Amino acid sequence: MIQALPSPAAVLDRNCEQRSDSGFLDQVQGSPNHRIVLFRGGRALVSGAGLAYLDPAAAAGHLPAGAVTVYLGRVLPGSEPYLPDGTDLVLKVLADDAGDLPWVPEGTSFSGYRDVGDSLRTADAAIFIEAQAVANWHLSHRFCPRCGAATTPEHSGWMRRCSADASEHFPRTDPAAIVAIVGADDRILLASNFAWESNRYSTVAGFIEAGESAEQGAVREIAEEVGVHLHTTHYEGSQAWPFPRSLMLGFVAYTDDAVAVPDGTEVREARWFSRSDLQAAVLNGEAVISRRLSIARALIERWYGGTILEPGDALDHERPARPDSGFGRGPAEAAASGKAPTGGPA
Repeated sequence: MIQALPSPAAVLDRNCEQRSDSGFLDQVQGSPNHRIVLFRGGRALVSGAGLAYLDPAAAAGHLPAGAVTVYLGRVLPGSEPYLPDGTDLVLKVLADDAGDLPWVPEGTSFSGYRDVGDSLRTADAAIFIEAQAVANWHLSHRFCPRCGAATTPEHSGWMRRCSADASEHFPRTDPAAIVAIVGADDRILLASNFAWESNRYSTVAGFIEAGESAEQGAVREIAEEVGVHLHTTHYEGSQAWPFPRSLMLGFVAYTDDAVAVPDGTEVREARWFSRSDLQAAVLNGEAVISRRLSIARALIERWYGGTILEPGDALDHERPARPDSGFGRGPAEAAASGKAPTGGPA
């Protein structure tokens, strides 16, 4: 199994039961010890390798009245070295047209997760993802899906209530399967999407449909997008991905098919790589693979058996692939090694 990404353990105690209490958010914001995470236009205010945690006293009088406010949680002991344990974090989501913000600290800037995620500290990346996901939800659910009336935030920003019919609406998470496909010859199949530069390759992913298990969705998506049929799936771990509100369920899966057929709609090319082929292609720039701290990269390196070096990486950081990793072998051979993948729909 791979560890949950970006952090294997929770960073914040979300206080799910208490945050719905009347007056809870006001109490938190009344304390001078809480800190503010600022979002605008899908971007967070960052400073160096972390989020900019604003002192409420410094932000007082500057935040627009219409900013959406969400309680993110309380820092768990030892999880965030740049904040005291027990610090409450509050998200403020500004409107895109909020104007200039000359009062924000010098040296900070608004950045998207895709731009800075690789360079963020682990705890800050996890907080960024939570903030991004709930901010996206608020911006897309200002009106009731049942009647079209305006909705207003409640439960410290974790529920919106319709102003007309009083219906309650909560943040939604959409499950998606993301799959590292391993062939009978132990090579990995990576795909290049039309939305990417032509030399970028990654694992294949797709949303789980209503009434499907994650394993069934993985089998269907792989057949649709790259034309191979999986006989075994092995769940490896998950990662929240806030674009817009996904939970990526990671699998290593096995096929006996040797020929891949891209769908020509989403997938431009599907290419088999051996371990040595992939490492060489990454180092010479022939292939760019998923970024570190992504579940796609974790799945690829799970198959590879170690860290895949990038151009510029120091050679002494190399951890060579393990040829006995058990990936790519059929269930019987893998079982003999004590590393049998779990069964999935075939």
